[in-house]
Amino acid sequence: MQHDIKNLKLAPKGKKLINWAERDMPVLRQIRKRFKKQQPLKGITLGACLHVTSETANLVHTLQTGGARVLLCASNPLSTNDAVAAALVKYFKTQVFAIKGENNQTYYKHLNAVLNAKPNLTMDDGADLVGLLHEKRKSQLPTVVGSTEETTTGVIRLKAMAKDKALKIPVLAVNDNLTKHLFDNRYGTGQSTIDGILRATNVLLAGKTFVVCGYGWCGRGVAMRAKGMGAQVIVCEVDPIKALEAKMDGFQVMRLIQAIKKADLVLSTTGNKHVVDEKHLRQAKDGVILAQSGHFDVEINKPALKKLAKKISQVRKFVTEYQLPDRKINLLADGRLVNLAAADGHPASVMDMSFAGQALAAEYIWQKRGKLTAKVHALPAKLDQRIATLKLASEGVKIDKLTAEQKRYLSSWQEGT
Repeated sequence: MQHDIKNLKLAPKGKKLINWAERDMPVLRQIRKRFKKQQPLKGITLGACLHVTSETANLVHTLQTGGARVLLCASNPLSTNDAVAAALVKYFKTQVFAIKGENNQTYYKHLNAVLNAKPNLTMDDGADLVGLLHEKRKSQLPTVVGSTEETTTGVIRLKAMAKDKALKIPVLAVNDNLTKHLFDNRYGTGQSTIDGILRATNVLLAGKTFVVCGYGWCGRGVAMRAKGMGAQVIVCEVDPIKALEAKMDGFQVMRLIQAIKKADLVLSTTGNKHVVDEKHLRQAKDGVILAQSGHFDVEINKPALKKLAKKISQVRKFVTEYQLPDRKINLLADGRLVNLAAADGHPASVMDMSFAGQALAAEYIWQKRGKLTAKVHALPAKLDQRIATLKLASEGVKIDKLTAEQKRYLSSWQEGT
């Protein structure tokens, strides 16, 4: 069985991590139980480009239980857990192509290894696999029934492709599921980003000035957690509605060029390029810590930072110190997503809903093959609600139901004052 991983001997450790994560993934377990009986993915070759974590392993197990042949590569060079990759190969017979710290050449070699298997369905985290399919592997497009996308960054790229009429397959935007971005992005990113920053630096957040660039769901989550740990949080935004919301949520709001002068930590969560640019680096407070939780390592202008530096040194495992003529700037995890590069990513309990969405999206696309247009689609609301219902049931939570009278009232217009 073809694979490319760091060390197969790490498999026993990885199996323990996978089992530990499974404890907190009851929704995915229920879907797997149904998949085992119904085999909705039987005969499919599914190519997945995802962060290779213990939670992802449980998704892969579910897809394979449903009948799919799964090939997996990493969606980021630093997000692979090598022990989990080894366990997937040894115990789950999954073809995995992922090594933590792989260079750019190896990264794309691994993407191509997945596409070499001629998948009928793809699953993406950042749209690199779909992008490669459209740019270099166009001949395979007719045999691909569709794809799913996990991230905000990926959905942005795919919608841009659709706008330019470059997208040739239907894609389900799993990131847009309410059970994904309202929970994974806010609570998952909020906790795991703080976890990554603390593991990398061991700094005390209480009393620090913590700048969050972007007040989307990820930014909201980080700001909330940083505030809860005693940091003075400043939010920087380009959207007036989000900026106003941040202000009313109790955060200071100002331009980054002013905020970075007083910032102890700056985190970008926008998915955009050069949010922290050269002009900001020149104004940064001495000793500032820079990090980002967007998918690609473009939010902090690394070439500009390197150009400004007189000396560059590794001061901790995930901390690179850039010595400028008059100040020091510390970059975490080489400017890549800090929550996965320096920590373990989102907790399993929140990924349970996200990956339940991935599993149901794969099933839905296969059921609807040939019927969906080449654009970015939303998962049907009833499937989103099913995920929430299963999650509540797993937590032992029961909720009220509308009475027949209430349903009639909400669907009518005759009653009034």
